Amino acid sequence: MFLGQFYHNLDDKNRLTMPARFRDLLAEDGGAFLMRGFDQNLIMLTTTTFNTVSDHINGLSFTDPKARELRRLLFSSAGQVEFDKLGRFVLPQYLREDAQINNEAVIIGAGKYVEIWSPRAWTAQWNQLNDTASLSDRFKELNIPFL
Repeated sequence: MFLGQFYHNLDDKNRLTMPARFRDLLAEDGGAFLMRGFDQNLIMLTTTTFNTVSDHINGLSFTDPKARELRRLLFSSAGQVEFDKLGRFVLPQYLREDAQINNEAVIIGAGKYVEIWSPRAWTAQWNQLNDTASLSDRFKELNIPFL
C-alpha cells in the first residue's frame, strides 16, 4: 500500500525521483503507468491496477459519450514509466503543464496508487482536507468502518 508524502525537486532533465519504498512496490507489480489525474494532479498506477482500470474503461459502451470522454482523458495522457538506476523518471512536459508542476513536486501515497502534485495544489488540497469542521460530514456517506 502506498502511504505518506514526499517532496522532491525535478532535475534539469525534468526527472523526478520516486521514493524507494514506492519504487519497490511498483517493481513488485511489474512497473508503473503515469496519467493525468482528476484533481489537477497526476496518478501513477501499478501495472495490475492500470490493466484493471483499462479493462473496465474499455468495457464501457463505445456509444456512451461519457465513456468516450473518460477514454480520451485517461488514455491520451497515459504512458508506461521507466525508472533509471537512481529511481528517477522523466515527467513529460504535457503532464507537468496539466498538473502545473515546475521545479518541485509532492508525491503522495493514496492507498492503491500514487499521486503527484505541484506543491501549491497539494497545499490547497491539504488545507481542504484539514477542515476538521466538515470532515465527518463530507465522508459519513462512505460508511467507513472504523474500529
